[in-house]
Amino acid sequence: MVGAQVHMQIIEGIFDHMVLQRDGHGVCDVDVRGTCSTFGRVVASARSRGKIACGLAARDCGAAGKGRFQARLRGLESGGPYDIVMEVRNSANKCVERVRVRDVLVGDVWILGGQSNMQGCGRQRHRAKPDPRVRACYLDDRWRTALDPIHNMHAAIDPVHRDLHGGTLPPPERIAGVGPGVAFGHEMLRRTGVPQGLLACAHGGTSMAQWNPALKKLGGGSLYGATMRRLIKNGGKVSGVVWYQGESDANSESAPQYTAAMRRLIRALRRDCGDAHLPIALVQLSRVIDWPPESAHLWNSIQDQQRRLPAIIRNLTTAPAIDLRLDDSIHIEGSDQHRLGRRLAEAMDVLRRGRVAGRPPIKVRAIKIERQPDRDMAIVIVEFANVIGTLHAAGRATGFSFGNAGSILDVYDARLEKNRALLYATKPPAALRMENLYYGAGTNPVCNITDDADRSLPVFGPILLGRARAFSPFCRAFDVAYLPKSFDRLGAATPGNLRYKRWISSGDFIDSRKIYDQWPREDGCLVYRAMFDCREKMLLDLLLGYDGPVAAWVDGRRIVRDPRGTNPCYSDQLSVKFTAQTRQHELLIALGNQQGLAWGLMVRLARRDVTRTQIQIEKLTIAMPQWQ
Repeated sequence: MVGAQVHMQIIEGIFDHMVLQRDGHGVCDVDVRGTCSTFGRVVASARSRGKIACGLAARDCGAAGKGRFQARLRGLESGGPYDIVMEVRNSANKCVERVRVRDVLVGDVWILGGQSNMQGCGRQRHRAKPDPRVRACYLDDRWRTALDPIHNMHAAIDPVHRDLHGGTLPPPERIAGVGPGVAFGHEMLRRTGVPQGLLACAHGGTSMAQWNPALKKLGGGSLYGATMRRLIKNGGKVSGVVWYQGESDANSESAPQYTAAMRRLIRALRRDCGDAHLPIALVQLSRVIDWPPESAHLWNSIQDQQRRLPAIIRNLTTAPAIDLRLDDSIHIEGSDQHRLGRRLAEAMDVLRRGRVAGRPPIKVRAIKIERQPDRDMAIVIVEFANVIGTLHAAGRATGFSFGNAGSILDVYDARLEKNRALLYATKPPAALRMENLYYGAGTNPVCNITDDADRSLPVFGPILLGRARAFSPFCRAFDVAYLPKSFDRLGAATPGNLRYKRWISSGDFIDSRKIYDQWPREDGCLVYRAMFDCREKMLLDLLLGYDGPVAAWVDGRRIVRDPRGTNPCYSDQLSVKFTAQTRQHELLIALGNQQGLAWGLMVRLARRDVTRTQIQIEKLTIAMPQWQ
């Protein structure tokens, strides 16, 4: 080899300081491509700590000609480091060209994708201590020991990063730093004992549309194309994908399409990585501050879709992050990024090796409703699967709420018992079955429940506690009349000969004291009349909240009478089933005074002849009764 001219240059496959992906037998099999200036056969040698490694001593592995060479390097075992020499030899077995690659490891390689929380925006005072066995391919296409920030955006090779930053790359001081990737690599090293490689591919503020695999043809001009370029350049094989994204899709146009977009992305990743079962570990969105209140349900929609993805896409797992601290309005704090990285590593390890590696992320197993002892109020018991040890919280357990139709109410107490949460409600069981259950509702909830392994409950909801129903708005416009007759004297016939006046309430609760000044002092009834239209036959529930004796008629037929109604008034405490034909209908409700203690009522309708799927997918197209 003395005097050999060094003209070989590697373009794809193996580079200084990189981590090569091992196969299922713990060895590496990688294609290497590059340029050269001569013809001949390609031979490879590998040494580790000065000795021939893995039997690789001048082994034939490919051919060179027409300015290019191609070889397949086989047999490097997990571990290293290896120094590898590749040579072109002529017919006289003389080395005419060579290239040396230094400090190569063999282990597991991961794609890190998504937006800013994966890119890393946690403050750098929390950077993890470097480990030379955990390495990253930074955005400048160079492998080095993984040390935040591994997304060195100021030196990015692919033009998409410049384009997404307004045509120029940010200066180095604008790179914040800490993401979950480095901690993920350290924990995977601890769990597997083999080196770990991280392909940094994320970019802050990016949406699923910008990650669309259809843009692959743009190469480094698109996020997906840039990821595939880096994958191919670095051997074309990875162990899996770690993903944190979704903030930019929490809008009315993108949120309904999020699950479908994730399915397209993962299908493409598995195709282009050559692994139909490629494992995916993603993060469920955490919190955000100063988000528009009217868009909170869209943020929660992304979170709940991410929670449900493992049931839709095989070999995918979702790690919760709702309990983690923030460093600003949206980015997870540096030390908690390390916690998140460890959660992702455990979830990924379990996904790959099963229960021998631990337990999957916590999920809801079962929900049941019971009556509180000695009270007509409900306890909702939520049982969770995959809890390690017991559930616990610092101080009072928080984060649970009930609600529907945009109204969210906190539980008044939550108690933890092993893998269960006992939620105490202010409504009886029958009324609560018309509510939804949430954990982490809104954009900035206080959620503080974890298990003994520092793993959070997932954000979830809405989870309907009873049968599926589609709700109308609360009725706020009534014709109201005073009936100088006590409730006990009302018969089955509708009250007649009344003089009505129009009343429109400013809220869902219809306050009788504002309608009739003498209401607290006279033992009579207020009669409320409302009209509603049905454009098709419907099976409906009349849902009443009331704090006094009440009776209701639909089209002249009495459908309910409750002389025991008393304080307090809360929505949907009574549900009465009836059938409505395709026409206009009259609803009359009589509320007794109860010696001045009855203040008012709440009224709405619900369709009970719809399915959960219709409510989740076809909500806007379900025909509903319309108040007049």
